[in-house]
Amino acid sequence: MVSEIMVMEALKQCFDPEIPVNVVDLGLIYSVQIEGSNVDIQMTLTAKGCPMSSYISEDAQSKVLAVDGVEHVQVNIVWEPRWSPDMITLEGRRKLGME
Repeated sequence: MVSEIMVMEALKQCFDPEIPVNVVDLGLIYSVQIEGSNVDIQMTLTAKGCPMSSYISEDAQSKVLAVDGVEHVQVNIVWEPRWSPDMITLEGRRKLGME
C-alpha cells in the first residue's frame, strides 16, 4: 500500500537544480493525495516563470513513479498560496545557512 510518507521520501530526492535543497524541504509540496495506486501532487515553485518548471515537475513524477505500488502520478503546479522563504523547513534552512 502506498503511503504519504513513501511519496514524501521519494520527493526528497527531487531538487531544483539552482537550489541545493529538495522540494519537500523548500516547502514546495502543498499536498499529496493517494487513491490506491494513483498519486496526485499539488506543488509550487519558488517563482512564476521558473525556467526549470517542466524539469522539476517531470523529476517529481519520475521519483514518485519509482515508489513500489505507484502506477500513476499527476503533478499539478499551483500558485496559491504563494510560496515564500518562510515555508522552508528547519532542515532546508540549515542547508541554506539560514539558521
